[in-house]
Amino acid sequence: MRSAAILAGGQATRFGGQDKSALVVDGRTIRERQIAELLRVTTDILIITKDIVPGCGPLGGLHTALTEARGDAVLVVACDMPFLDAAFVEHLLDLAREADIVVPRTERGYHPLCAVYTRACLPAVDRRLADRQLKMTDLFADVRTRVVTSEEIDRFGDRNRLLANVNTQAEYAGIQTHKL
Repeated sequence: MRSAAILAGGQATRFGGQDKSALVVDGRTIRERQIAELLRVTTDILIITKDIVPGCGPLGGLHTALTEARGDAVLVVACDMPFLDAAFVEHLLDLAREADIVVPRTERGYHPLCAVYTRACLPAVDRRLADRQLKMTDLFADVRTRVVTSEEIDRFGDRNRLLANVNTQAEYAGIQTHKL
């Protein structure tokens, strides 16, 4: 069983506190777009708005997703990514057979909020939460991590579009005009 978790518990401070998943892109909200793509891969879709261990940012959301999901492999995605692609998601989930984390990396760095994590990560996540070591990318050193290269990502489309997210009004405007 595979699962997906949309992390939607952030404060969106750079976006004036607005619910970014409710932003409309090409006639549909980001959440509607995400769920439509994720349903092509799994029916176990969680929307994480409150964490079991609050105040720990995305690592707290990851902990909640791994604890609550039915599947062993969980795609964790930020709620502000409008261009998820089912084929790309399927590829990431397939790679989880050989690693505990499957994470894309481009010239902009790692994309830990469009990555797959398995339950094998939970002990390391628990330790990091207890020690207040909350940086997502630091977790990669604790478990078997498979990096998905830009070249691999490009097989599924424009990596800048696939991994685009909306952190600011300017980024939203760029997505609306398709100038990623």
